[in-house]
Amino acid sequence: MPPMEALLNTVLPVGLVVLSGYLLGRRVEMDLTTLSRLTLYLLVPALIFDAMYRAEFSREGLLGLSLGFALTYIGLYLSILLASRLLRLSPRTAKSLAVCSLFPNSGNMGLSLTFFALGEAGLLRAVVYFILSSVVMFGLGPAFIRGGGLLEGLRFTLRLPLFYALFLGLLLKGLGVGLPFRLDEGVRLMGQAAIPVLLLTLGMQMARTPFQVGAFELTASGLRLLLAPLVAYGVGLLLGLPKLEHQVLVLQSATPVAVNAFLLTREFGQDAARVARSVVVSTFLAFLTLPLVLFLIGVR
Repeated sequence: MPPMEALLNTVLPVGLVVLSGYLLGRRVEMDLTTLSRLTLYLLVPALIFDAMYRAEFSREGLLGLSLGFALTYIGLYLSILLASRLLRLSPRTAKSLAVCSLFPNSGNMGLSLTFFALGEAGLLRAVVYFILSSVVMFGLGPAFIRGGGLLEGLRFTLRLPLFYALFLGLLLKGLGVGLPFRLDEGVRLMGQAAIPVLLLTLGMQMARTPFQVGAFELTASGLRLLLAPLVAYGVGLLLGLPKLEHQVLVLQSATPVAVNAFLLTREFGQDAARVARSVVVSTFLAFLTLPLVLFLIGVR
């Protein structure tokens, strides 16, 4: 399957669900806070546990990819700090910009696109990136968004089910422990509900938010779609990563703003509307940028 067709097959179903939520939100009054908390405290932890528990990744290139991921995040974060100072952004706006830029859609979009573009071998390595990204997003993200100091942030994170779902899934996977009575299927069933409910909530949030593409949305999309893959490309060259690991690092770094960034800011921050717009804008702009990234990494 050509990469562009893979991109359409990945993005258009997502767009359909978001549009459905938007149309529903225009006609029916819904309690988005309850929906967000249902997703955050039950459905997403089930999704994370299931993803970690079922993950099959190759140990080949694990160290290089992990180091490349860490250096890419450090480089991107420093770039965001510099951009925030140059643009004289308020602390609240700068934090929202960091959330949009640092949390890629490396799961449902990144894994699908990598599989179609780079095959099964690429998918195995893309899972490593997804796990590392999940650790940052759900292990450190809530504390970062909420603020309040390192120790308070860590205590807060340890009270969330996201962290324990991530840890328990990886632990059981590492130990090779199977769940009895097909309980893993029940967890997976709950996890499968997370993405559609989250996308519907995003659409309903968009229905309540005047849609405007301003400087923030374009800056966040530019950092996420253009700067992040360029940083990843440079890091891969610096580390001398093998071709496939380098391609995966760049392609996963080039995905748009994660829908979960909206979920976390809605629950723990105060800029959910702006982040929601950035998710939508960056997803649309990905149709223009991802073909360029695929060309950059040698996928025709």
